[in-house]
Amino acid sequence: MEFLGNIGLGFSVALSFTNIFYCFLGALLGTLVGVIPGLGVLAAISMLFPLTFHLEPTTALIMLAGIWYGTTYGGSTASILLNLPGTPANAVTCLDGFPMARQGRGGVALFMTTVASFFGASFGIILLTLFTPVIAEYALRFGSAEYFALMLMGLVAASTISEGSAIKGLAMMVLGIIIGLVGMDSQTATARFTFGSLGLLEGVSLIALAMGVFGVAEIIMSVRRVKATDIDPDSVRLKAIKPTRDDVRRSWMPMLRGSTMGSFFGTLPGTGPSIAAFLSYAVEKRLSKTPERFGKGAIEGIMAPEAANNSADQTAFIPTLSLGVPGSATMALMLGALMIHGIAPGPTLISDEPELFWGLIMSFWVGNVILLILNIPLIGVWVRMLTIPYNLLYPSVLMFICIGAYTASFSPLNVWMVFAFGALGYAMRIFRFPGAPLLLGFVLGPLMEEHFRRAMLLGRGDFMTFFDRPISAVIMALTGLILLWSVWGSEGVRQRRTDRASSARADQDPTKKSI
Repeated sequence: MEFLGNIGLGFSVALSFTNIFYCFLGALLGTLVGVIPGLGVLAAISMLFPLTFHLEPTTALIMLAGIWYGTTYGGSTASILLNLPGTPANAVTCLDGFPMARQGRGGVALFMTTVASFFGASFGIILLTLFTPVIAEYALRFGSAEYFALMLMGLVAASTISEGSAIKGLAMMVLGIIIGLVGMDSQTATARFTFGSLGLLEGVSLIALAMGVFGVAEIIMSVRRVKATDIDPDSVRLKAIKPTRDDVRRSWMPMLRGSTMGSFFGTLPGTGPSIAAFLSYAVEKRLSKTPERFGKGAIEGIMAPEAANNSADQTAFIPTLSLGVPGSATMALMLGALMIHGIAPGPTLISDEPELFWGLIMSFWVGNVILLILNIPLIGVWVRMLTIPYNLLYPSVLMFICIGAYTASFSPLNVWMVFAFGALGYAMRIFRFPGAPLLLGFVLGPLMEEHFRRAMLLGRGDFMTFFDRPISAVIMALTGLILLWSVWGSEGVRQRRTDRASSARADQDPTKKSI
C-alpha cells in the first residue's frame, strides 16, 4: 500500500500545471536540440541550466530530465535523414536509418524509432521505480568511508571504462577535482587557488564549466563539419510513415532485447546510452538469420539501438538518485542542480524529499507521452529545422550561452570563464581528452573531500579506515581492479605487448629456418 501511495504522490506532483508545462518545455527543447546536429544534451542542459535557479527543485529537475531524454528522441531525426547523429547515442541509427531514408522510407524509420524510444523509456522507468528505493535502503548503512570509496570507484570507472585512453580520462578526472577545490575551504574558510580574485571565493561556476567545455567547444568543432541540406518532403508526410506488417513483426523482440541491455548499461558508470546502443546493434546483427540486411535498411538496426539508448537514459537515474553518484556528465549536472538548491543527494533523498523523488520519476511517464505526441505529427516540422543555415544558428546559440552565464550570478567573470573553458574544451577535442571525467571530477571532488576528511577524522588519521570496514574495503578493491584492468587494456600497453610478441616471433623464425 505504501508503494501505491508513493505512486499516487508522484503523479499528484507530476500532473500539476506548472510541472506539466516545464516537462513539455524541456521535452520540446530537448527534441529541438537533438534534431540539430552538433549540439547535444550537455550543451542544451548547460545553456538552460540558469533557468533552474528561478524554479522549484522538483520543477527544475523535471525540465532538465525532459531535455535529457528529449535529445535522444530528436537525435534520431538527423541520423536518419542526414546521416549526421544528433547525439552520440544516435550514431548507430545512421547505419540503417539513412539507407531507409534513401529508399523513400524515412517517414517509416522516424515513426518506428519514436515507438522504440517510448517502449525503451517505459521499460527503464519501471525498473527505476522498482529498484531505486531498494538500493537506497541498503545505502543508508553507508558511512563516510563507504561514500568516499563509492565516489572514487564511480570516478575511476567513468574515466577509464569509457572510450579513449584510460590515462587521459584519469588526468581529466584529477583536473576536474582540482578545479572543484577552487574557493573557500568549507572547514577552515581559507581561500584556495583563487589567485587573489574575490570572484573565485565561491568557487568556479558549474554553468561556466559545462557551457564552455561542452557548449562552446562543440560549436567550434561542428561549425565546419555540418551543413544544411535539402530534404525530400514526400518521405516524411503522414501518409508515408505507416509501417508494414513485416516491419512490426521484426521489431518486437529487438525492442525488448535492446531495452533490457540499455537498462543494464544505464546503471553502470562510464557506459550509458552510447555503448548500450552499439552493443544492442551488434547483438541483433549476430542473432539475425539474415545479417547481410544490416547496413542496408534493416528495421531491427534502428529499433534495438533506439530502445536501448532510451532505457539507458532512464536507468541512469538509479545510481544518481539512490547513491548520489552520477555515472555520466549529464547526471553530474542533475546532481549539481540538486546541490545548488540545497538538497543533499543520496539515499536519504527518498525519505527526506519524497515529493521530489516520486514526482520526478512519475514525470518521466508524462514526458515520454508528450514526446510520443510531439514526434509523430511534427516529423515534418523537425525535418525543416535541419535546413536552418548554421551561420545563423550557431551565433545565436553563443549569444544565449553568454546571456545564461551572466544571469547565473550577474558576474562578467562567468562569461570570461565560459570562453576560457571553451578554449580548454576545444584543445581537449583536438588532443582527444574526454570531457565527461572533467565534469564528474568537478562535481564529485568537493563531496569526496568532505567524506575523506570526515572518515579520516573518525579513523583518527589512519588511512586503513577505508579497508577496515567490509563494504568500503570491497569497493576499494573493485576500484583497484578496474584501474589495473583499464591500464592493462589501454592502447599504449596493448601496442607494447603487440610489439614484443612480434619481435619474439621474428627472433624465432631464423631458428626455425636453420633447423
